[in-house]
Amino acid sequence: MKRFLLWFLPGLIVGVLLILGGGKAIDTTSSNDFCMSCHIHPLADAAWKKSVHYDTKSGSRIGCVECHLPPKGDNYLWAKATTGLRDLWSYWTKDSASFNWEERGRLEIARGHVFESSCTKCHVNLFPAKLTKEGENAHLYYTQTKKTDELHCINCHLNAGHHIEGYTHGSNATFGATSAAPKEIFTVPAEVSEFINYTEKIPGSSVAFNMVAVPGGKFRIGSPDDEPFRKPDEGPKREVEISPFFMAEIEVTWDEYLAFYVQTAAEGRTTDTEGTRKIKSDKTDAISGATPPYGQPDQGWGMGRRPAISFSYHAAETYCKWLSSVSGKTYRLPTEAEWEYACRAGSDGPYFFPGDPNKFQKTGLKAKLSKNDTAVINTYVVYKANSLSKTQPPDRAKPNPFGLRNMPGNVAEFCSDWYQPDAYSLYPDGVVKDPKGPDSGDEHVVRGGSFQSTADVLRSAARDYTRTEAWLKTDPQMPKSIWWYSDCFNVGFRVVCEFDEKTGNVSP
Repeated sequence: MKRFLLWFLPGLIVGVLLILGGGKAIDTTSSNDFCMSCHIHPLADAAWKKSVHYDTKSGSRIGCVECHLPPKGDNYLWAKATTGLRDLWSYWTKDSASFNWEERGRLEIARGHVFESSCTKCHVNLFPAKLTKEGENAHLYYTQTKKTDELHCINCHLNAGHHIEGYTHGSNATFGATSAAPKEIFTVPAEVSEFINYTEKIPGSSVAFNMVAVPGGKFRIGSPDDEPFRKPDEGPKREVEISPFFMAEIEVTWDEYLAFYVQTAAEGRTTDTEGTRKIKSDKTDAISGATPPYGQPDQGWGMGRRPAISFSYHAAETYCKWLSSVSGKTYRLPTEAEWEYACRAGSDGPYFFPGDPNKFQKTGLKAKLSKNDTAVINTYVVYKANSLSKTQPPDRAKPNPFGLRNMPGNVAEFCSDWYQPDAYSLYPDGVVKDPKGPDSGDEHVVRGGSFQSTADVLRSAARDYTRTEAWLKTDPQMPKSIWWYSDCFNVGFRVVCEFDEKTGNVSP
């Protein structure tokens, strides 16, 4: 018995000390000060102190680990250990000055280090008495779907833990308002009487944009079997003949889109997500105007001449109809064939500029160890490697030989065609004249890469398509908006104007 006690008591004491010490260590390493000793993001602490989690109505204060670790008992120690080791490795091996902190705060990244279970542990009642009607609809949508892998609390509350300047949650009724000093207001659109470049002027606004005369010609649409990163829907290559047309030098900017948004609000704007109200103005010819967005569609990156984003395919088509009405011309979305023809601008390789997709694609350590010269692609394209994870003004890229900027990047672009993987194989034999794609379908073609894209997606022949259901996945409104996407920030469009009798084409 004495021998047992001789061994047992010291072991018991050591065990108690380890438990107490371990608990103390966990508490110490869970403090905000300890977190900030490694996470030296200069704005994180300041943004936290401006957030609703710092100055709460109840007087409590939410710390780092209460959001960035799961509740205790829910794999807490494992998450704490793996997160701590990861952060410690980054602290020792990486230069904090090289981090793109703005990118790390984006939704798709934030969802990886904010635990849904931590949100619901504190916010037990999702329907408090003072919740707005919009909030009730959003939370009802959340509870009904139960798709926590798709819907996360921070989809709607991204700025809860760290304040984001300009962040808007809910119906953005003041979207499009401006206090800027008025500029020259155009009263008439551009008059075009021959096939040359021109500058369109939007009547009733101070907005103008350049249109490029794209000469007609023949080219082979698609990519060869041996092109790097080629996908099956890029073939077979077919010879296509394109008639002359005008195309916008750059993607539709926020300035241009807001001219449409403001002018179609002449009789007041409702928050009806389906946008059934019709404008009766003579200028807009009963065109339905876009309803207010839910949130901030520019993602806080700024508007002006940056490409407009977050709107739906329906909104892009409606914009073209409105622009046709106010300009007296025939504006529309480009066909897929017109888009690729304009992007290639006479080239037949992967890009309209020289370069190997395999070399441009190299990232991370692989890129550092290779002599990969990306100076050329950086000159012509805004893409993942040089975009700082957001859209950029159009002048950041040089034009292609036709004079068109950002065809491969900045934002991807809607085309008018219905998407079909084998669309090219369905073309008739011989040279195909001005193809318009399949007669019907479920989704539309999207062409070009974006600020998020790697080099493989920037190839002239690369194809993609809309994903309507997925891009409205986290829209909590009932019904969902037909004007704005809640989950797509990398697609825009550029307009085409037909070379017809309204623009100087007098041939029979």
